[in-house]
Amino acid sequence: MTETQFIEELKLKSTKAYGKLLDDFQQKVFGTCLSFVPNKEDAEDIAQEVFVEVFNSISKFKGDSKLSTWIYRITTNKCLEFIRKKNTKKRFAFLQSITGNAIPIDKTDYFTEMNHPGILLENKELSETLFKAINSLPESQSVVFTLHKIDGKSYQEVAEITKRSLSSVESVMFRAKKNLQKGLENYYKKEQ
Repeated sequence: MTETQFIEELKLKSTKAYGKLLDDFQQKVFGTCLSFVPNKEDAEDIAQEVFVEVFNSISKFKGDSKLSTWIYRITTNKCLEFIRKKNTKKRFAFLQSITGNAIPIDKTDYFTEMNHPGILLENKELSETLFKAINSLPESQSVVFTLHKIDGKSYQEVAEITKRSLSSVESVMFRAKKNLQKGLENYYKKEQ
């Protein structure tokens, strides 16, 4: 079956095509979610949302990119949406603590999944530090770095997913590396 035929089957809401979609992309989408949100349960929830979105909006797919690129774009957007909501909740909790109406914040360790295939760090604390440093980058840098270095996408794939030019992706990646280097140097200076 060609990709065009496969897409047509998805548009017809074929359960067989949807099953194939899950078989082909479930682990890849989950891996990408895990790259952005290093918590297994949250990554699974986001991955599920991605497939619901794909299924509900496949009729809007125009075919001006590969299906996989479109799916990764949805995945990235869902992950960023989740991160933004999480950061908003943190700010809200902080404001409540200032006004004295504090609600208890769950302080359990959020970084539950450190066996991600793209991260070969043995030390969990180092992994947490790295994820925190990546998440502290400006969003465009965080996205490009995560897709390229953690999820293993080529610069060309990152350009297609983020709808940026190849030179823009390279430039953003360069800035991300510099900012991470500075951030991690500062962290290690504090530790000593």
